[in-house]
Amino acid sequence: MQLTTRSKVVSNKQLSFAERIYLPALLKGMFITLSHLFKKKVTILYPEVKREHAPVYRGQHVLKRDENGAERCTSCGMCAVACPAEAITMESGERKKGEEHLYREEKYAAKYEINMLRCIFCGLCEEACPKEAIFLTDRIVPTEFEREDFIYGKDKLVELVDKRVDVSKRQTPEVLAFKKLEGMRHNVLYTKKLTTKSESKS
Repeated sequence: MQLTTRSKVVSNKQLSFAERIYLPALLKGMFITLSHLFKKKVTILYPEVKREHAPVYRGQHVLKRDENGAERCTSCGMCAVACPAEAITMESGERKKGEEHLYREEKYAAKYEINMLRCIFCGLCEEACPKEAIFLTDRIVPTEFEREDFIYGKDKLVELVDKRVDVSKRQTPEVLAFKKLEGMRHNVLYTKKLTTKSESKS
């Protein structure tokens, strides 16, 4: 029984003498190779020359501080839950009296680690953070020789007080407008006057 009426023409073309000795194919390949020598190189000499990143580039993480230098992270675990690679781990700690200038809230991250080998730099951690504590920057994660060196703790993640990391390009206009609203608990900064009022109430 015939399954189809379609037919396929099979070509049995004979190779010419030039095709059989492969000389034209070799010359054509050499011509393509030599032509690339006179074209502009697409590679750069990193780290002497650095390529410009797009504003939405997602690189090494940073744990932000507020305007007074206190850590924003409250160790709520939202970033760890949102992380699809399960690269974030943390341990909570209770703020003690006199540490209001170090930690913004009563609860803070005593230990915060990100495994850079597992991180896929998706940015879900910064979207899930309710305190605007973690952001991805335009910095490139440096190479290391040991796997343990890719586990970043607070010593590498928390920004320095005198060297702030600009993340304004990653903040939406709605968030920036919200931070300007006075009286919102989220925007209240620690001051000695505020501490005195709370102690007098208690």
